[in-house]
Amino acid sequence: MRKEYSTKSRKIILEYMENNKDKHFTAADINDYLSKNNISINLATVYRNLDKYTEEGLLMKYKSLDGKSFLYQFINKDSKCFNHLHMQCKNCGKIIHMECDFMEDISTHLYNHHGFKLSCDGSVLMGICKECERNL
Repeated sequence: MRKEYSTKSRKIILEYMENNKDKHFTAADINDYLSKNNISINLATVYRNLDKYTEEGLLMKYKSLDGKSFLYQFINKDSKCFNHLHMQCKNCGKIIHMECDFMEDISTHLYNHHGFKLSCDGSVLMGICKECERNL
């Protein structure tokens, strides 16, 4: 097993993620931040670290609305993001966490009636949020 090294690049990217824990961000967002702060980290290194952090369970990864890139969200150790679904507005891109009793009900129903164990990691329901619906 290969030892994971804590590099300066990795620390800077982690710091960005922690400072933006309430937002969804892309590799391009991190790259823009690095450029604006005169920090030289190759975009491939950013992607490689995002993949590692996702594998380690520190990030949730969602497909963007256009399907051409990915959105990431930092999750702390106490997060329950792997225990609930997420909803994404097709209009504004907002991601909403479905943290309610319904999740337990639907998980139980799917297992008991359909023999299907729900896996919520990376699961996103698409629709229109209330704010966008009002503006349509």
